[in-house]
Amino acid sequence: MSQVIKVSTLCLALLSISAQAETIETGVISQAEAEVEKGDGWAFYSYFTGSSYGVDKTLTGMAVIEPGQQIHPPHQHADEEYLLITQGQGEWSVEGETFSASAGDMLYAAPWDAHGVKNTGDSPLVFVVFKWHSKNNAVPPKPDAK
Repeated sequence: MSQVIKVSTLCLALLSISAQAETIETGVISQAEAEVEKGDGWAFYSYFTGSSYGVDKTLTGMAVIEPGQQIHPPHQHADEEYLLITQGQGEWSVEGETFSASAGDMLYAAPWDAHGVKNTGDSPLVFVVFKWHSKNNAVPPKPDAK
C-alpha cells in the first residue's frame, strides 16, 4: 500500500471519528444543564445543537420573553425552523404580516422566509424552537426578492 493511500485512509478514518464525536447522541438534557443566553427581557436555553444522523446545524431550544420584548427583530436564514408557543400571548411576524400567537400555536418558517415573534401579553411568552438543515440537501440560495 502506498504512503499516499495509507495517509488518505488514516485521514478518512480520523474524519469519520471526528464527525461521530460531534453527532448528537440519544439523551436527556435538563433545563439546568442547557446553555443559557440572556438579553434585555429574554433568555434562550440551548439544548441539543450540532449534527445528528440526518441533520446538520441542529438547534433545539426554549425561549422565555418578557412582556413587550422580543429576542430579535424578524429575520431570515437558510434553515427550516418550527416555533411552538407553550405559554403566553404574542404576535408572529411572517413575511411582513402579523398574526396573533398564543399557547399551542406553531409557526413553520421555510428557508429565507422572514419571521419573528414578540411578546404582546402581560406575562412571559415561552416557545420551543427546532431549527436545522437536512444532510445531503443543498442550502437554498437566498432569493433576490427577499
